[in-house]
Amino acid sequence: MALLNFGQPAGGIIQVAYVVESIERSMDDFTQRLGIGPWFVSGPFTPPEGIYRGQPTHISLTLAVGFAGHMSFELIEQHDDGPSVYREMIEQRGYGFHHWGKPASNLDAEVEKYRELGYQPAFSDRSPRGYRVVYIDTTRDLPGMIELMESTPALEARYTEMYLASVGWDGTDPVRRAK
Repeated sequence: MALLNFGQPAGGIIQVAYVVESIERSMDDFTQRLGIGPWFVSGPFTPPEGIYRGQPTHISLTLAVGFAGHMSFELIEQHDDGPSVYREMIEQRGYGFHHWGKPASNLDAEVEKYRELGYQPAFSDRSPRGYRVVYIDTTRDLPGMIELMESTPALEARYTEMYLASVGWDGTDPVRRAK
């Protein structure tokens, strides 16, 4: 299997995501306890094209992505009580693990493969990083959802940039906010 520039397999898991109560506290905890960082933060923002279970959504989110080795970790804080894939997970079992992220070279075909297996899209949007994402509700059989991420040169470049910032990172400038 081909590897992406940041060392994860193309089409394999590139991200493990958690819904957190406080992104600021969680970034510090994940860095201190797990060695993840630096963190690249986007938000707060409203998903520009967000669709939650067939309806437009206007929630407010902040996302942070950091690396440990070749794996990326995403923290997600929802700032309101609007209906969302994040809020439903919080209500069902509290904060914690939410989904795995996988790149998809043909996003629409990959979504259709999951539909054929009986899994439905729960959320779709355009990431603050510019590529389309679709969350597939796999909670019937797995302990979380799968986020399919449109595999584009921009996605690979952004994840490679964040990965390279983590290689040999000395702990300085632990939180880097999108401009």
